[in-house]
Amino acid sequence: MNLEQFYDYCLAKPAVTEHFPFDEDTLVFKVGGKMFCLTSLKEWENGTPSVNLKGDPERNTELRAEYASVEPGFHMSKTHWNTVQIHGDVSDKLLLTLLDESYKLVFSGLTKKMQQAISVQDQSLE
Repeated sequence: MNLEQFYDYCLAKPAVTEHFPFDEDTLVFKVGGKMFCLTSLKEWENGTPSVNLKGDPERNTELRAEYASVEPGFHMSKTHWNTVQIHGDVSDKLLLTLLDESYKLVFSGLTKKMQQAISVQDQSLE
């Protein structure tokens, strides 16, 4: 997977916005104003890309035990976030599944009003 594919996949999700809230390097994807994915553009350029994804704490622990390229979230809550090395032992398919799970987890934490607004917006795009 390359940066363009990753970027397009993230932005294709309903109501996703991109930001650089920390610096010019750290690309953050949000839904409803809440982060669900962070990545360093420099690391993509250097050939060592990784992403921070939110996850269920129990599943995060299981993933870290099973995959060498899944570690506690760098500069994030180690309980709720994982850092996934892109070209490690995690397949692109699993990476996209983890990204989907992160999005859904953050979406489910939004207010019902915001969830409904995003769902209505998504339906109008179909």
